[in-house]
This record gives sequence, C-alpha cells and structure tokens, in this order.
Amino acid sequence: MRRLIATLLLFCASAAQAGAQKYEPLAASVRAALHEAVSDSRPQVSSFRTPLAAADWLGEMSRRLEKRIPNREYRIDLLRSIHYEATRAGLEPELVLGLVQVESAFRKYALSSVGARGYMQVMPFWIKVIGRPDDNLFDLRTNLRYGCTILRHYLDIEKGDLFRALGRYNGSLGKPEYPNLVRAAWHNHWQINELQRDQLVQRNP
Repeated sequence: MRRLIATLLLFCASAAQAGAQKYEPLAASVRAALHEAVSDSRPQVSSFRTPLAAADWLGEMSRRLEKRIPNREYRIDLLRSIHYEATRAGLEPELVLGLVQVESAFRKYALSSVGARGYMQVMPFWIKVIGRPDDNLFDLRTNLRYGCTILRHYLDIEKGDLFRALGRYNGSLGKPEYPNLVRAAWHNHWQINELQRDQLVQRNP
C-alpha cells in the first residue's frame, strides 16, 4: 500500500510540467507594476468585442475542452477567465490555453515536484515577490492572473521573443523542449485557423 501511495504521489507531481521558475531580483518599479497587476481587485468584465464574439469563441473552445472538463458551467467559467486574463495581459488566449494544457493538463490542483501550483503552475515565491500573503495559487482567477502577468513580464524582458519567454517561464531558458511543447499545443489544439477566423469575423463585423 505504501508503495502504491508513493507511486501515485510521484505520478501526480511529475504530471505537472513546470520547471523551477527562477527568482530574479526585480527593479522596484517593475516589482510595483507587477504587484499592481496581480492585486487589481476590479470585478471581471467581458473581454470580448461583442456578445456574439463571446458566444462564438466560447462555443468553439468549449467543444475542444469538453473531454478534459465535462462540467459545462465550470468549463465556460474557466474559458471566460482565461480569455479575460490573457487579454488583460496582452497575450493571445489560445496561447495561454496551450500553456495550461502543457503545464497542468487543465487540473486546478496540479502540484509539481518543485512546488509549482495550479493551472499555470505558478511558483509560490511569486506571492512574496509581487503578491499578498493570503493569495491562493489554487484559486482559478488568482492562478491565471499570476501566470499571465508573469508570462507578460518575461515577454517584456525578452523583447517579445516567445521562445525565450517560455523558457524563462519554465525555468529552462535556452532549451527547446518546453517552448516547443507549448507552441505545439497552441497551434495543434487551440489556435483558430484562417477559415474559422474568417467565419468569426464575418459573424462579428
């Protein structure tokens, strides 16, 4: 029984793909800006241009996510939150979906062997660096807020170089495996192709 429990714990830890996001000293201005970003307590509003655009995007992504998250109400809430936090951070929501797929396989309580937590596998040290002591990284919106803010920060550091930003996010800067996994998940599972995009544009002038 002990061996079985140990095996299950090892599987749960290894199933989360995050590496060790590394602490790097931040300038006071950067730290303050990141703190403001993750501490913004304004209520979530729609990040879609129109209600029809929301219905189209949520319907398409919900269909793709259904096997992983059968509960429709929770699935739609997750998708709305990903779209909102990604858009707020200046990221493509489909990219964030790909990152979440690789990091946690859409498991809210994923915990890696190095302690990274939640959907976007955020390392706890970020709470001390830019957050508040009572921030819960297993909370859906808190986790997405941190994860999107951190990825945006790395993109800014790397002047828009997604390959290097993803490497920083995973703690594997310069190695191709993780960026390639995320980009493959993004392009193969979540990206809207040109025909679908044209159809959405026609429906949402």
